[in-house]
Amino acid sequence: MAKIGKIADWLGVSAPLLEGEIDEVAPIEAAELGSIVFAVDRQAMTRALESRAGAILANRSLEDTELPLDPRVLWVTDARYAFAVVGAKLRGRGFDSGVHPSAVVGESVRIGLGTRVGPGVVLEDGAVVGSNCNLMARVVIHAATILGDHVVVQAGAVLGATGFGYARNNETGEYLLFPQQGRLVIEDDVEIGANTTIDRGALGETRIGSGTKIDNLVHIGHNCVIGKNVVIAAQTGISGSSVVEDGAILGGQVGIGEHATVGHGVILGGGAGVLSGKKMRGPGEVFWGRPARPLKEYLRDLARLKHR
Repeated sequence: MAKIGKIADWLGVSAPLLEGEIDEVAPIEAAELGSIVFAVDRQAMTRALESRAGAILANRSLEDTELPLDPRVLWVTDARYAFAVVGAKLRGRGFDSGVHPSAVVGESVRIGLGTRVGPGVVLEDGAVVGSNCNLMARVVIHAATILGDHVVVQAGAVLGATGFGYARNNETGEYLLFPQQGRLVIEDDVEIGANTTIDRGALGETRIGSGTKIDNLVHIGHNCVIGKNVVIAAQTGISGSSVVEDGAILGGQVGIGEHATVGHGVILGGGAGVLSGKKMRGPGEVFWGRPARPLKEYLRDLARLKHR
């Protein structure tokens, strides 16, 4: 619970004339006096003003419209982001620190202050977990895996498993596991979804940059380097030794071949496929299709197929 003036302080904006207490974020339709809601366009703002909400976060772009003045409104640059900030502040940590009795923790494991190790978690010898992390039920952290601070790992994720790399005997056809003795480094403020798997490096390391958010059921192969503030949606697979640079966005079910590069700020639409060794460049450029190509080219190809 927080006073509206305190919420304004969190956001660095002027407090409204109205003073009250807010205890939850809520959708406009379900808002009560203790709720805060947000509006990014005129239609949502109209509904917010008609609601029972105790406070309204609204985009400054709406301030000069002919909508009625309301003392509940806090004017912000990005109401959706501000809503997320308030939600996080009201929610707090959301967990208590400590190691659940059913967790299996190796003798040499290092765990930082304020971290929660949930039920059924396995931390192998040689794992390192930073401060204020939240490891949910049945997470497995293998040896030579290093987690920074404020890392969230949802249920069933497996970090630092052996990579899928084999050497083939050309005479017999036999496959032999190539040495998988590297490490996995997860930097600060990374969030990893349920049942996601990230392999350790073969001889070097796999690294996930700070602030990156990874959805459920994602696989990242050995020796991949994922930059900072990358977003990866569900069912994406990234083959070994590929690079995803800072700020890239990967839609659901994206497939990336080995030794490929997704450049800074590139957006891969859902289901896009990047061929092995391919380099996708252009900040903010959208690529789609299999194989992935610039969106305009992809749409042009679809139009040609339609008119055949």
